[in-house]
Amino acid sequence: MIIEVDGLARYYGKVKALDGISFRVEEGETFGLLGPNGAGKTTLMEILCGLRKLDQGTVKVSGFDLTKDTRRVRGLIGFCPQETLLYDLLSVRENLLFSASLYSMDRSKFKERLEFSSKVLGVGEFLDRRVSQLSGGMKRRANLAASIIHDPPIVILDEPFSGLDPVNQILFKDIFAELRAGGKTVVFSTHQMDQAERLSDSLCLINRGRVVLGGTVREVKRRYGTNSLRVEFTGDGSFMSALPGVRRAMLFGNAAELELAPGADVRPLIAAMNGSVEINRFELVEPSLQSIFIQIVGGAAAGTPAGDLRAGAA
Repeated sequence: MIIEVDGLARYYGKVKALDGISFRVEEGETFGLLGPNGAGKTTLMEILCGLRKLDQGTVKVSGFDLTKDTRRVRGLIGFCPQETLLYDLLSVRENLLFSASLYSMDRSKFKERLEFSSKVLGVGEFLDRRVSQLSGGMKRRANLAASIIHDPPIVILDEPFSGLDPVNQILFKDIFAELRAGGKTVVFSTHQMDQAERLSDSLCLINRGRVVLGGTVREVKRRYGTNSLRVEFTGDGSFMSALPGVRRAMLFGNAAELELAPGADVRPLIAAMNGSVEINRFELVEPSLQSIFIQIVGGAAAGTPAGDLRAGAA
């Protein structure tokens, strides 16, 4: 395991921002740290990077105890925060050179990393432009380049897709693939379940400072069974949540994911829908992470039990 977190807690006065967090991240995997806004994801990531102290528990990175070898752990991690931490009046090249100087990087290594940033992260087209002149997507790429200029084995990204347009979201997905192909361990936080489902090997879902679900994506989905009906249709599907046997309906334009009650029969359900919309395609599938997320976090927010939600990765 490249990251081991056991019983981690962080308090702000009497408020428990993180309460007994435990999980494992394997070397070379992409790990999704999921949860609603305010769940504690950013605090947890800052602790992993040695930027914020923990109050209880242990964190080990590549076998090093974070509290005893903080400086060494920091050198193993490239942390890219959601906010851009670059000097606006400097060019991207100058910002990267400054970041490299923090790691006493020699000229040949910097040249190698500059080439990586230009080709893989796509900053070559604006290397000599001031940061203040860049678009939001360009700044995000430059920020990542500066964060991993020292070629760390672990890359941690806080909400990397937040605020990005569709083109830059695709570009960042390609960057994820490149980092993984290069053997990097990638940990990213998000509340966008569709991104997490496509990119994660394993995940940890946090709500109100506690782990409520964890494991590989496949394990998590299997745990919730094949109880969702995915439908593509033409017409107005707003009525679907009121159909007998449907516990919850999530609509996405002309598509829907229907969470079914135990024992619900699909055939009369399809027949009932056919009377109101034109069904183009349907299939019985495992629930999406979005559906699981709503089920767990929605129930917890309402004060109802979320069931046996042990962190499979812990």
